[in-house]
Amino acid sequence: MVSQLKTGAVLSYLSIFLTNIVGVVLTPFIIKSLGDAEYGLYSLIGAFVGYISVLDLGLNGTIVRFVAKYRAENSQKAEENFLAITMLIYGVISLLIALVGIGLYFNLHHIFSNSLSPAEMAKAKVMFAVLIFNLVITLPGGAFSAICAGYEQFVYPRVVSMLRYLVRTVLVVVLLLNGGEAIGLIAIDTVLNILFITLNGWYVLKKLNVKFKLRQLDIFLVKEIFAYSIWVFVFALVLELQWRGGQVILGIKTDTTTVAIYSVGVMLGTYYAGFAGAINGVFLPKAMQMVVNGFNGIQLTDMMIKIGRIALMVLLLILGGFILFGQEFIYLWIGDTYKDAWLMALLIMLTSTNILVQSFADSLLRAKSLFRFKGLVYIFLFVVGTVIGYFFINRWKGLGMLMGICTCWFIAQMILNVYFVKKLNLQIVRFYKELLSKSVFVFTVTLIVGYAINFIFPGFQWVTLSIKIMTYTIIYFLAMYHLVANNYEKDLVRNAFRIYA
Repeated sequence: MVSQLKTGAVLSYLSIFLTNIVGVVLTPFIIKSLGDAEYGLYSLIGAFVGYISVLDLGLNGTIVRFVAKYRAENSQKAEENFLAITMLIYGVISLLIALVGIGLYFNLHHIFSNSLSPAEMAKAKVMFAVLIFNLVITLPGGAFSAICAGYEQFVYPRVVSMLRYLVRTVLVVVLLLNGGEAIGLIAIDTVLNILFITLNGWYVLKKLNVKFKLRQLDIFLVKEIFAYSIWVFVFALVLELQWRGGQVILGIKTDTTTVAIYSVGVMLGTYYAGFAGAINGVFLPKAMQMVVNGFNGIQLTDMMIKIGRIALMVLLLILGGFILFGQEFIYLWIGDTYKDAWLMALLIMLTSTNILVQSFADSLLRAKSLFRFKGLVYIFLFVVGTVIGYFFINRWKGLGMLMGICTCWFIAQMILNVYFVKKLNLQIVRFYKELLSKSVFVFTVTLIVGYAINFIFPGFQWVTLSIKIMTYTIIYFLAMYHLVANNYEKDLVRNAFRIYA
């Protein structure tokens, strides 16, 4: 199981690295092939459908939590009954999504009447219909990945996910080289989703020997499922407000090119979050086990510090590099039209760093079914943030949208710190002391050195940019390893080189 955790985390980083590198290479190719307007339309309709995707009501996260709980309690029959009930619920959800999708399909021309031309509207309707079909199939299919996580089986799903991404990349390039449009990209995603859901289903049913057996339609269990999942759903809705909401509002109020610039900024910001997620994503089952076994606040804080320090060192490397070289990268990558995306992405990165290093506390909230308060805080503050951002659009466009959202996001984090102390008995002050000890000073010094590197290697070229990034990375790694990392963290690095070199 330890091997699954370590290998799963390594594969997560490999997957994120692959996704980000391919995304960085592929995005300008897609934008150039489609054009700014159609790429903006592609992003807009994807964001709009994203709102409907939250109708899964948080069941995937619920499956991870309950499967981990039943396994910790060694209750196989209860697990089988639970999984059968969740699939029945998913059937109802798929029907609901189809009905909502049909209703919205016949009203798209009213929603986007001021921003889309007749030709764009025709494309938007086709893309919307395909994406709704995609959701009806893929939302229930996501249960298989959730079951794997509950079983702490991280290797197979991540390998399949990486394979899916590589196949998608090849198909996208072939499609666009042959004159394909945004509709084709959505069709590729739909076909691949069906194929790889089938592969995950085979693994769960045949290799893990998981069974779905309805022993009784336990109303109390259904209530317990929704009591937990509804707040996971609320939080998922918040995430849609956080990113996709801005795209939809900009699409209604401005134009598709503004949406495209905003989408690139958000994409880079969410790539950043993915690096922390690679570590945090494998720890919900661990948190569940610690809760079931009655670990106290000191022990939970120790684990949170251990995970948070590793996440912070990874995040500061990326944050520092983006501060120093992000503008140059965007200019070389997709051109001066997208220069505002740098500040948008940086704003997301700065605001998200704190919550990303605290993600183990989020896992504890899920394990203890204490997600309600977080959901309420986030939904209220992000509605407020989105409204504030709406009024900032006229002056600052996409950046104004993010200014409102990120301000309220930061306030939500401060409120949750108090909640972690009150409900989880976490030692937040000790957490920050051990997290930031030496890290802030060393990070500041590496930024100063990195700034000097810009003068040593002047010019806006890919070669000089690559040299600057590699030089900064080496300096950062050596400084963190020798001046910040503790013995446990140094052992992780040495073992990683020993095993994966």
